[in-house]
Amino acid sequence: MKIYVGNLPDEVTEQEVRQEFATFGAVTSVNIITDKFSGRPRGFGFVEMAVVSEGQAAIAGLNGKALKDQTLIVNAARPPSESKGGGSYGNRRRGGPSRGGQSRY
Repeated sequence: MKIYVGNLPDEVTEQEVRQEFATFGAVTSVNIITDKFSGRPRGFGFVEMAVVSEGQAAIAGLNGKALKDQTLIVNAARPPSESKGGGSYGNRRRGGPSRGGQSRY
């Protein structure tokens, strides 16, 4: 089961997150998301647990819990949407009236 973990403190390590979740069961992986340019943590990550019931127990037990003075947001991860990002760069309309491919000149 893949679990979203939000509101992570900047200084938290993957090992610390693993320890928090390991009290509920076997942790398959921990991935703290970082900015691709600066390398700094973005404040959220994902934890994978092998057994769904253990993942659900971790969500119930850790959502709202304080970790280094920040309240965690923990819930089941949603699958990525088909359209990446918030914009539709490739579908932007060009300004002006449509001329059907004809040139003005």
